[in-house]
Amino acid sequence: MTVHVLQREQSLPATPADIFPFFGDANNLEAITPPWLGFAVTTPGPIEMRPGTLIEYRLRLHAVPIRWRTTIAAWDPPRRFVDVQIQGPYGLWHHTHDFEDDGRGGTIMRDTVRYALPLGVLGEVAHRLLVRRDLAAIFDFRRDAIARQSQSYFT
Repeated sequence: MTVHVLQREQSLPATPADIFPFFGDANNLEAITPPWLGFAVTTPGPIEMRPGTLIEYRLRLHAVPIRWRTTIAAWDPPRRFVDVQIQGPYGLWHHTHDFEDDGRGGTIMRDTVRYALPLGVLGEVAHRLLVRRDLAAIFDFRRDAIARQSQSYFT
């Protein structure tokens, strides 16, 4: 199984303590996920975030319905949290969210996603043809949505 890494970094105009609550609320994922995914958190709320919290989602990708379950593997407000897929479309999904004080009253937010696809060679073909591009588009949308949110929520 080949492990791929997607990394993104974004500057936000508030401190990690001000930023973290937005990202620590699983229901805010819907606001920063592309509408074409039809993404919804299906875990009944409120969701108390801590290590071991289970969160379930549903979405549609290329007309295929997907159910996804993750667990919070690390929870260290306001610096970091990690979600890991325990059931879903990937052979591996390990998403680290880091929030670092930039020394000027803002935050450098970093996403590091380590992921792998199931199905061996077929998974790698899917990665080259679809998955890499889809993930880039999802995280591009997320970056832009977060930038829009930062103009109201984080200031």
